[in-house]
Amino acid sequence: MPLSEHEQRLFDQIERSLAEDPKFASAVRASDPRFQARRRLIVAAVAIIAGLALLVYGAVIRTPLLGVAGFVVMLGAAAFAMTSYRKSQSPDLHVVGGTASRRTRQRRLSFIDRLEERWRQRPEGHR
Repeated sequence: MPLSEHEQRLFDQIERSLAEDPKFASAVRASDPRFQARRRLIVAAVAIIAGLALLVYGAVIRTPLLGVAGFVVMLGAAAFAMTSYRKSQSPDLHVVGGTASRRTRQRRLSFIDRLEERWRQRPEGHR
């Protein structure tokens, strides 16, 4: 149902006033899951670069323990980046405060839970 002209003007006025409020904009941006996922990816990239530098520095000064530590840092940062990337691709992140879709919920259910759900949703004529 479309908004009336008066409602549309009120909506536009509210939208303008919210857009001009810097505190509100930063609060919305900070709670946006996509923004948080992007921040985690940047942190992971910096950690990978630091691990690589540690690895090279350990090789240059011939300290294998330092090189191994650099490799472990790189490996951990890469794993963190992969999980952050997978979370950023989830359908829940497209809307701030989004809820899980039916398909996502069904994936989380066990096999027995899915069978029970199908049993409950079967047509009335088959009982």
